[in-house]
Amino acid sequence: MNAVRQTTLGDCVTLSGVGVHSGKRARLSIAPAEADTGIVFHRIDSAQSVRACRGAVRGSDLATVLRDSSGPAVSTVEHLLACFSGLGVDNAYVEIDGPEVPILDGSADEFVAAVDEAGVVETNRARRYLRVLKTVRVETETGFGELSPYDFGFRLEVEIDFAHAAIGRQRFAATMSPGVFRKELAAARTFGFVSDVERLWQAGYALGASLDNTICLGEDGIVNTTGLRYSDEFVRHKALDAIGDLAIGGLPLMARYRSYRGGHKLNFAVVDALLSDRSAYEIVEARIPARRSVSSNAGLVTVAVPAYAPEL
Repeated sequence: MNAVRQTTLGDCVTLSGVGVHSGKRARLSIAPAEADTGIVFHRIDSAQSVRACRGAVRGSDLATVLRDSSGPAVSTVEHLLACFSGLGVDNAYVEIDGPEVPILDGSADEFVAAVDEAGVVETNRARRYLRVLKTVRVETETGFGELSPYDFGFRLEVEIDFAHAAIGRQRFAATMSPGVFRKELAAARTFGFVSDVERLWQAGYALGASLDNTICLGEDGIVNTTGLRYSDEFVRHKALDAIGDLAIGGLPLMARYRSYRGGHKLNFAVVDALLSDRSAYEIVEARIPARRSVSSNAGLVTVAVPAYAPEL
């Protein structure tokens, strides 16, 4: 069921770790924020802030990078954004003392634990949703991504196809809820190939990658001695990434997202295509029931609100 009120955190919580691409350590604190704030990243080493929105995206090749017109960048935000989106956190301040969000164990599991420690609380403001009205599709040479109407929340259908024998063709599909996110996606880790390591290092990427935060694939199979957390962990991580990338839309989605052989770049391209077509979406607001009618069965009634770009 779609939530009626916006949420934020009940307390502050702090994590630290290394950035998977920069290799630099960073300390990250998550704090409550007022309704309608959204997710705001603040670089305490430069006193600059940037809101997670379409207009702030400055890179989406191997990770999602945010930056405003003048401040420094904050990269690899997708796992934290996926956690917020998956658990239904609408508003939060994220303070970080480095250029990249820590990769932690390569999944969103530790972020989920941090949010659980802080607690999720409701505000007194109605939640707004980005409702998709018609199908928007972006195709690449090898795959596609598309958002289409779906009025029962947010549904995800992700398919991957790798030539590596340990992966092959895998598919994950589910209608999202905090319970589904926790059980099915949060623990899925990022993965990479030994054959790509030298090329990535030369390009300045994967400097903090290790067997502690990445599923590493060699020619003969998985290098990690601990094995997989799910039999299809690879597609589940791609689904996790997609949730974080799509959160760049700025509001919770009422839509179905399908992708085949996608990634950060394709996910963002679909969001960008959607928001570039004003006839493809509308912004709706949940109607907060009168106090006497609030119950566990209180449904979501949406009403149109004045049109504006989600990033504003």
